[in-house]
Amino acid sequence: MENQPEKSENVKVAKAAGIVGAATMVSRVFGVIRDMVIAAFFGANWMTDAFWVAFRIPNMLRRLLGEGSLTVSFVPIFTEYLQKKTKEEALELASNAFTILSVILAVVSVLGILLSPLIVGLIAPGFIAKPEQFALAVFLNRLMFPYIFFIALVALCMGILNSFRHFTAPALSPVMLNIAMIAAALALHDTFAQPITALAVGVLIGGVLQLAMQWPVLLKFGVKFKFRFNVRHPGLKQVGLLMLPAIFGAGVGTINVFVGTILASTLPGGSITYLFYADRIMEFPLGIFAIAIGTAALPSFSAHVAAGQMDELKSSISFSLRLMLFLTIPAMVALMALNLPIISVLFQRGAFDAQDAIYTSQALFCYALGLWAFSVLRVFISSFYSLQDSKWPLKAAIITLIVNVLFSLALMYPLKHNGLALANSISAAVNVLILAFILRRKIGTFLDRTFYTSVFKIILSTAIMLGAIGLIEYFMPWDTHAGLKTRLTYLISTVVAGASVFFICAYGLKSPEIHAVVKMLKKRLTRP
Repeated sequence: MENQPEKSENVKVAKAAGIVGAATMVSRVFGVIRDMVIAAFFGANWMTDAFWVAFRIPNMLRRLLGEGSLTVSFVPIFTEYLQKKTKEEALELASNAFTILSVILAVVSVLGILLSPLIVGLIAPGFIAKPEQFALAVFLNRLMFPYIFFIALVALCMGILNSFRHFTAPALSPVMLNIAMIAAALALHDTFAQPITALAVGVLIGGVLQLAMQWPVLLKFGVKFKFRFNVRHPGLKQVGLLMLPAIFGAGVGTINVFVGTILASTLPGGSITYLFYADRIMEFPLGIFAIAIGTAALPSFSAHVAAGQMDELKSSISFSLRLMLFLTIPAMVALMALNLPIISVLFQRGAFDAQDAIYTSQALFCYALGLWAFSVLRVFISSFYSLQDSKWPLKAAIITLIVNVLFSLALMYPLKHNGLALANSISAAVNVLILAFILRRKIGTFLDRTFYTSVFKIILSTAIMLGAIGLIEYFMPWDTHAGLKTRLTYLISTVVAGASVFFICAYGLKSPEIHAVVKMLKKRLTRP
């Protein structure tokens, strides 16, 4: 039986995850609309491949220098300062971090612009034999590279606000990027000699808007950045010691993406775009569920560690994993069962034809196999960083990289782009197993009978959900070449029926997660 403090902290995690999940859902909806607009205007061809490669470079640097290392390294230290020192000392740390990070990012942006031909050549060597595509990718990359300056500062602001248990503004900020790109595609696509340049302009504007969105909320919490360049600040040293392995760990993850892009660039045209759109759909449940819970859990885990409450930490980890799997297991099965209807309804229009939809849906199926692993990783990584241990996530990431490269090389020729997606899922599962084993050695057993009983109920409810989806397929078979209205009706019917059956079964089986959600909703609805 959980005691009151544990329940209280778990309620905070669930509430914060709900806020982040809802905000992220809005962002992901706009993201899907953005991708629909891009697919309709630009299709899947060598020009879109050039854009996605160019965009991926600053985007991967964002993960390397931003939330991939900075946020998760900064939150535990800043939380410790807030709990054990004064708020003024914590804000002094924030100002130093902001100043020094700004200088580093300015240098990185300039170097990125100057070295774009070399970077694009390394990321997509297959483009070198296609001079027009290579030149376009270099131009777009140079135009978008300053995006890293703005978005990495957003990541720092996110760490500060999350430490204050504010999650809404950071979670909603990606909406600005999506809106900017949609507006640019609609308004500027006829402005440039190469129409896809409009998207790059949208990315740059989106980065500025995301940073601007954080400012009013920071001021609300009394955060006013001042110029501070004390590289010997003890808090910065702690962040740096935690962040250095984190950067290498995120770097290994970045190399993983690079490997996939390099290999995909040698496959038939459109392969990079198929993988990108499939990955975009995967980011929908990952953002709403996995990232939301991982983001919400990190400050809670860090607070437990700072207070020396290891039993409470174990309880919060177990609860976060149960909540994660309750949401991601049915999502995983639904994505696999409805891979083609989802891609077809969202993207099959204009220049994106039925064959493009089929190839993209195959990649989505292979990515979806690893959704549970990608999701659980967020909780495990938050657990290690709350313990101020970034070395083991790095070691696990290196092993994962090796596994990914080996499986990618083995699977890419028989399975084409699908082999790259499948290798990604396999390597994520390996990463989970390694971190689970090490975490158990560090803090002891953190999964109890309640956890396994809960997972059994989730799997049973999901199996019944799959049967409901199959029943609709039997009476109303899917047709990729049918009109949009028919395809949309099929997708809505299966999603609504599947989700309804799952939640009814979970409620009937008395899954604690569904009862916690229902209880929270009742409390909100009855609040005066």
